[in-house]
Amino acid sequence: QVQLVESGGGLVQAGGSLRLSCAASGSITSMNAMAWYRQAPGKQRELVATIISGGYTNYADSVKGRFTISRDNAKNTVYLQMNSLEPEDTAVYYCNARKLSSTWWGQGTVVTVSS
Repeated sequence: QVQLVESGGGLVQAGGSLRLSCAASGSITSMNAMAWYRQAPGKQRELVATIISGGYTNYADSVKGRFTISRDNAKNTVYLQMNSLEPEDTAVYYCNARKLSSTWWGQGTVVTVSS
């Protein structure tokens, strides 16, 4: 069982930045992939960014060039640096871990971007 705890959300003006953190209770190097998802009010949860065990990263088109996913294996923590935030980025952001057929979710952290 893996527990994921997100932090770093908050209220920011458009054009601002936030860094989200996801602290895992176990080793993230044993995971096949770590990812950030988000769910805006009235919308389905969507994949924002992924980082796999080899360090390869992938992003949703809507955040490419603005968001960066990274990880600190020693701290078992994954980060999402969000720059040039837009009101459309307002959502609950969830951390996700995958290993083979298992998946784990954090409780989410709220990001609100004001115009």
